[in-house]
Amino acid sequence: MISLLLVPPLQSYELDNVFGNPESVWNSVYYVVLLLLFTGALLLIIKFKMNWIIQVIMGIAILSTLTYVFFGLAVLLAPSLDPLIVSGAAVVLSIVLTALLVLYPEWYVIDTVGVMVAAGASALFGASLAILPTIVLLVLLAIYDYISVYKTKHMIRLAEGVMDTKMPIMFVMPRRWGYSYVHAKGITSEGGEKEAYFMGLGDAVMPTILAVSANAFLSAPRLLGFVSLPALGTMLGTLASYVVLMYIVVELKKPQAGLPFLCTGAIVGFMLGCLAAGINPF
Repeated sequence: MISLLLVPPLQSYELDNVFGNPESVWNSVYYVVLLLLFTGALLLIIKFKMNWIIQVIMGIAILSTLTYVFFGLAVLLAPSLDPLIVSGAAVVLSIVLTALLVLYPEWYVIDTVGVMVAAGASALFGASLAILPTIVLLVLLAIYDYISVYKTKHMIRLAEGVMDTKMPIMFVMPRRWGYSYVHAKGITSEGGEKEAYFMGLGDAVMPTILAVSANAFLSAPRLLGFVSLPALGTMLGTLASYVVLMYIVVELKKPQAGLPFLCTGAIVGFMLGCLAAGINPF
């Protein structure tokens, strides 16, 4: 919902175009190639125990994205304010929240920052990619997630390595009251029991990109004045697939790659939303 609300004010300031041509399917290919290169670089950094580089890179990315988000929210809530004042306030708030994350990386701080970062990234890429490139991107990333978790297993090594930086690349969901991510020494306690569940930030971002794209690029009936039926279908499909995913992870105790479930649910929900709206998305 935050991502959908961010798009109109950001479009008004032309801050919503990452790619030159939003209709080009090659945008999805470029995205995946850059992701592979970035992942390879992170694995090398982890291998040589230079995690401070990850902290610097992530810190800059988080600060930039938070500024983008706070600027959009301020324009949405107070459109009459001077853009310079809005920009300054957005920068200050972003610095404060990033500093809090660095100084006190407790799970609820990480999750709060994670929600804001995910909303900003989803709004930016969703408004920059038309429907077909977005669906191609989700399919490619679902395949990549499956391979990286079950075949090469490098995504597991990456997650374990980046966890030490206490940066919001994953949502942390504690299993018990009193859990502290700051003092946790790993995914499990000394007795071997899992203390928290973790979900990658990308698992939230990728399906949301399709919801934003559906809202931005399709002319369809809107509910509450801002969410279209295809976008709503995408959200409901993602939620349904998330319930299935968490049942397998929590009840059956079988860790899974998230994107194959979530991207499939998002695409199916999107198509059903288009059917309900009576439109052809392609």
